[in-house]
Amino acid sequence: MDPTILGLVAGTMTSIAAVPQVIKTLRTRHARDISVWQPLLLSIGVALWIVYGMLIHNLPLIVANIVPLACNALLIGLKLHYGNDAA
Repeated sequence: MDPTILGLVAGTMTSIAAVPQVIKTLRTRHARDISVWQPLLLSIGVALWIVYGMLIHNLPLIVANIVPLACNALLIGLKLHYGNDAA
């Protein structure tokens, strides 16, 4: 397998990994069972990847991490907003 294709597939999968949880939380307006730590730690890690990409001037690395940062930040906000609501 071509390493570039493998990298693109891996980047796409990790970029969209949080999208289903965000959609489910928006639809159900329920986030009590979601741990805030998972998206928080992922957001910090992804933000660090963006900073790293800026430091080494790697645009693909920066761009590939914008979507997961946005999704995980949104998930944190949804958890804080809906997290303590009764089911």
